[in-house]
Amino acid sequence: MSFGAAVAIATILGAVVGYLQTYVFSKIPEKWLQDYGVKETDPDFRLSKRMKLIPHGVLSALFCASIYALFAVFCYEVYITPHAFFHIIAILLSTPVIVIVMMSDRLNRIIPDECSIALAAIGIFLLIGDFFEQNIWFTDSAAWYIPFLNRIIAAGIGYGGLALINFICVTFIGQEGMGQGDMKLLCACGLIVGCYGLIVVIYVGIFSALLFAIPQLVRKYKRIAREKKEIREAEDPTAKRREILRRKNQVHYADDPDKMAFGPFLAFGTAVCMALEPLFYSHMIEGIRIFGLAF
Repeated sequence: MSFGAAVAIATILGAVVGYLQTYVFSKIPEKWLQDYGVKETDPDFRLSKRMKLIPHGVLSALFCASIYALFAVFCYEVYITPHAFFHIIAILLSTPVIVIVMMSDRLNRIIPDECSIALAAIGIFLLIGDFFEQNIWFTDSAAWYIPFLNRIIAAGIGYGGLALINFICVTFIGQEGMGQGDMKLLCACGLIVGCYGLIVVIYVGIFSALLFAIPQLVRKYKRIAREKKEIREAEDPTAKRREILRRKNQVHYADDPDKMAFGPFLAFGTAVCMALEPLFYSHMIEGIRIFGLAF
């Protein structure tokens, strides 16, 4: 298959797969999109939000088309030309799952365990693929167990790192810093991308999150300033303060404007890492060798 044909097919396939995620999302069981322990009989129970063709379906189509196209461009010689079956199947299957993760966490502040399990299964699929296809991060002389340990250790670091952050936040701040969904997700992503790729996932995840967190923080301070002004100018400041507090308490946790889901950015980083893997390898391999971490 020629380079141009590969890119064209990948783009069209990605657009179709992404657009279909709206339908797939509509069929997800309600309990997958509810927090642990939430029941329909709970006083604050709310049906989960679902993807809409506009804008979610369009965004999903653009995202999948972009990831598939980037994979075709940057991985053409590494995976497509040699017919690297495991890596091609992995990008095809993981991207739509990542879309579900991003949309679910964005709309409902929940990452279905089933999605993390699916991504972990794809990671195990790639782990098996390491024994049949060349892993670009390791030389042919590397011991057979090195690629295996690469993914297993990355999974442990992914889960353990976020668990440690959460422990510190709970211990010293008194509130949860990372949810179980984020921990399970990064564990699964670690299986997919390995230790070196995990660096990329975290870097891309944090950087992309900052692009949204900074404007959100600005809006938060503006809202707080506006509320303080309303309290000062109110005839009964105490009553006004209670009204604002009551209004905040009525906001569903998934709609809290002061909180931002981190899962979508970790998922985004994983997709970017898989699509641009040869590019990241070319920029990171020298540093890896300098630190003696090349095998």
